[in-house]
This record gives sequence, structure tokens and C-alpha cells, in this order.
Amino acid sequence: MFTGLVEEVGRVTSLRATARATTLEIVAPLVSADLQIGDSVSVNGCCLTTTTVRDGAVTFDLLQETLDRTNLHVLRPDGAVNLERSLAAGGRLGGHFVQGHIDCALSVLSYERSGSDTRLEVALPNKFAHYVAAKGSIALNGISLTIAELLAASFVVWIIPHTRRQTNLESLRAGDLLNVEFDILAKYVERMLPRRNAPGA
Repeated sequence: MFTGLVEEVGRVTSLRATARATTLEIVAPLVSADLQIGDSVSVNGCCLTTTTVRDGAVTFDLLQETLDRTNLHVLRPDGAVNLERSLAAGGRLGGHFVQGHIDCALSVLSYERSGSDTRLEVALPNKFAHYVAAKGSIALNGISLTIAELLAASFVVWIIPHTRRQTNLESLRAGDLLNVEFDILAKYVERMLPRRNAPGA
């Protein structure tokens, strides 16, 4: 479990396919300092398992499902990734509950400065629209954000200067893919509603 508060922006050193899996290596001096093999790390919002830790670098194995569903397949050397270690028991929850289970990767429609803040508009296909609510929580690239506007086929969040500087949103461009995890509460409500409305329920 994560909170959606990015601890460090790591740098990709390699993304390579092997006979066993696709391996991702990231330089992350802060996050790697107390990591152990088997620990979970949110990488652009995707929960990955640490396979090696050495000299400030961390390695993860990626399943094909992970590559198909997320933006990790487009990573390039020196690319920036948002990192967060799993929430410790008794830790402070500053964002919202984020599982690290990416639902989809959606396209950035626009990313434009407005004064000191930045307006981020993201495409929202109709099949996912019921998961999103105005003023509700959403995780984009592992960042806990609040939905400010709901439009016909998109949604908008506003990025404050601190979030832009401390995450990989600093280099975001229109057309880029963002990893999206919808609020877990919406998924449980969706699961329960058919049971509640079923005959005899």
C-alpha cells in the first residue's frame, strides 16, 4: 500500500529483455538506502518487487502484463520515474490509499501553465468514466491528485509548483502516457452495486 506522495525521482539506467523477464534498473540513492530484496516500490505508480539493490541502484523484473498496461514500456535511459516506498505501519497518510495496481495508461491532452500552477487535462475513455468523480482522488504516475473538473471525454487536475518540481511531471508533454489508478473505493462500490440490486438481495 502507498500514499501517492512521491519520495524521489529516480533515473532509468536500463530496460532490457532477458530470457526470464524484462528487467528495469533505476538509480535511486534515497529510496534504495534501506531497501531489501523483496520490498515493494511504487515506480510511476506501479507496485514492483525489488530484485537487487546495489550502489544506489535498484532492479525490478517486469511481467508482460505490466508492460502492456502501464507506461513503463516507453521508458528510456535517463528517463525520470516517480518512486515511493510502501507505507509503514503507523506511517502518516498524506495522500490517499494507493495500491500500486495500474488500471490503464491514458494520454495527456494538455499541460499548460496558469500563473504559478499548471492545468493538466487527461483523456478519459467512456469505459472508465464511472470511476471518476469531481473532487475525488486519483493517482497519476503514482501521485495522489484531486480531480478538479470532469469534461465530456476527459478530466482535469491542477498541479501546484511543489508537485511539479518534486515529480516527473516537470518534463510532461501533451501526448505522453500517464499511469492511472482509480480510487479503490469506486471499485468496491462498483462490485457491490449489482449484488445490492439483484433479485432477493
